[in-house]
Amino acid sequence: MKYTLAIDQSTSATKAMLFDENTVLFSRSSVEHNQYYPQPGWVEHDPWEILSNTYLAVEQLLKKSKVQKSDITSVAITNQRETAVVWDKRTGKPVYNGIVWQCNRGTKICDDLIAQGYEPQVLEKTGLIINPYFSASGIKWILDNVKGVKNDAREGHLLLGTIDSWLIWNFTSGKVHATDYTNACRTLLFNINTLEWDSELLDLFTVPSGMMPGVLPCDRVYGTTTLNGLLPEIPIAGVLGDSHGALVGQMCFSGGMGKATYGTGSSIAVNIGEEALPAPRGLVTSVGFAAKGKVFYEFEGNIHCTGATIKWLQDELQLIDSAAESEYLATSVESTDGVYLVPAFAGLGAPWWDNSAKALICGMNRGTGRAHIVRAALESIAYQIKDLLSLIRESGVKLQELRVDGGPVKNDFLMQFQADILQAKINRSPVEEASALGAVLMGGLALNCWSDLKDITSLRTDNDYITPKMPEKKADTLYSGWKKAVERTLFK
Repeated sequence: MKYTLAIDQSTSATKAMLFDENTVLFSRSSVEHNQYYPQPGWVEHDPWEILSNTYLAVEQLLKKSKVQKSDITSVAITNQRETAVVWDKRTGKPVYNGIVWQCNRGTKICDDLIAQGYEPQVLEKTGLIINPYFSASGIKWILDNVKGVKNDAREGHLLLGTIDSWLIWNFTSGKVHATDYTNACRTLLFNINTLEWDSELLDLFTVPSGMMPGVLPCDRVYGTTTLNGLLPEIPIAGVLGDSHGALVGQMCFSGGMGKATYGTGSSIAVNIGEEALPAPRGLVTSVGFAAKGKVFYEFEGNIHCTGATIKWLQDELQLIDSAAESEYLATSVESTDGVYLVPAFAGLGAPWWDNSAKALICGMNRGTGRAHIVRAALESIAYQIKDLLSLIRESGVKLQELRVDGGPVKNDFLMQFQADILQAKINRSPVEEASALGAVLMGGLALNCWSDLKDITSLRTDNDYITPKMPEKKADTLYSGWKKAVERTLFK
């Protein structure tokens, strides 16, 4: 049996996984990395730590799986998307920590550009709104605020990229500086119509063009690597951002097929075909994936805090000992008894896009206990997913099916409540690691393991449908309460 090594570099950890020739997950290892909060609303990662943890996760995986190194034929990459790194190509050292997609330090930069009237131009070119969620303002902040960096950038000494680019550059010992369309399209610097870095956008954010990586479709060989001597030389084949990886891993290859990925944050994406249609306000248009000479676009909405909310209950409030305990507590009460938790810990993402919003818990009374708060936290995940799907439905896109993936989908209470509040059937993926599977599938296309997307579709054989049980009127009443709670977090 031959295996593909998949690296999933996410917001909270780096996973290394082995998929066999039948795309079955054989083994995995995970190493968490630190989150740095130098100021309220600022979030950073250490690029060196991420690189070191990637090698460590692979090393642990090799020991755990006992697979022969010679049986690993390629490595595929999926990654947290908008987190940006700037490094010196002479030394290989980052000039500053990575600015994470959750970071709000670029708010003033974005607000100034919006005030100057640039948002329509940026929206037309990128499909995105001007917001610090996307990479460009964080990159500009580094260039403007780290001593000596702006001059080094102008002189051509610096490179930048999302985490995939940082890994590829290091995996290839500095020979390859590249990214794929899906990661590029989340930077605010990439034109999704021309599929190139846009000179006007680079000028707008004062980013020298020489810093930018080359951009390729997802199903390409990006180079070769030994992963710091851990393996014989193998191709790097298949690269895409994690949300896009899940769209591919869920095999949403036709228009109207959608997926919801539950992770630290969550993303909803619906395949809209081969035309970059304008998204309804509150959502964005992105490249869904690019393969076999075609580019498929998507409507997407991103939620800042879903799984992170459960982590907050565990680490900061210490209301639960593990994420698994949240389901037990949630089902120990019949309802939240009117309690709503709005997890605007880093502002609110889609469809509100309010960076000043603050988290709150409302509707409590003297009888409110930890079970009510834990249940409200889980319900907040489902409500936020509904916020986005409601917009997609209103846009005229007919949603054929919603496929769900990520660690939290194992929570039966959450999945049932999700179906109830949507008043729609959902399809729970049998593959928890859908993002990594998507990268593996793109790598397989690059290496001619499959000839087209139809071949891949036949690999999906299992479906786990969850249907709503809650009366529609009750679901509407609960959702109405959620919207009122959200209004309380928004700063007018």
